[in-house]
Amino acid sequence: MAQQTYTARVIVLRKTKLGETDLILSLLAQNGSQLRAVAKGARRPSSQFASRLELGAEADVLFARGRSLDIVKEVRLCAGNGALRQSIERTAAATPMLELLDRITQADLENPKLFACTSAALCALDGADALHAPAISAAHLLKTFAFAGVRPTLDSCCLCGQPIDAQQADAQAQGIAFSYAEGGVECQACVTPDAVRINAATISWARALLGMRFSDIAHADIDQSSVFGVLRLCQAWAHMHASTNLKSLAFLFTCGLF
Repeated sequence: MAQQTYTARVIVLRKTKLGETDLILSLLAQNGSQLRAVAKGARRPSSQFASRLELGAEADVLFARGRSLDIVKEVRLCAGNGALRQSIERTAAATPMLELLDRITQADLENPKLFACTSAALCALDGADALHAPAISAAHLLKTFAFAGVRPTLDSCCLCGQPIDAQQADAQAQGIAFSYAEGGVECQACVTPDAVRINAATISWARALLGMRFSDIAHADIDQSSVFGVLRLCQAWAHMHASTNLKSLAFLFTCGLF
């Protein structure tokens, strides 16, 4: 009996070695759900899969239904995003994006905006210079949180709803109160004991990156210090609201590339 097959457009999130020549792939499908499949022989240099299933690549894949994991039968590359693997700066910036998606997406849980957002982010990162790579990564992480339903509140107090002006003089001097447990920024009247103080410029950049297009970020004037502040906010936010530690972000902070 012939195997049942189906096709899907996917982005490669993670690769795990299986045996001597095979790979288990974690993939983001176009509908936003996660697919897991086996690519047999993909680690052989002569395999057609070797160059078409790189991390961050976008491809149309023909799958055969398997007992536990589906099997990759054919791959047509749509966007290789090769620059991500030619520059360690771009690789370091792209990996947290893929790692977060690998942790929060699930089989049969559709969220199409995640795919469109990730495809655009990887395309922008592929063409951006190293200076803009962390900003694109930070923007993608924030947008992913938003599409997953755990967006941090950045414009108004997460408890009473009072607007918060990041440019106020006292905010510039003391920083803005931010509670990871409560869900975002807090006004002076609502500050909770667990709140931390975050630089006003970091909050302003988080707001800006959340609303900007990736193509615009790739050409914007970047405050690298504030962008890394946003990435640290994302790291703590992922720990609190996605129950995951993004190891690739820890590398980004310590690699000394930026």
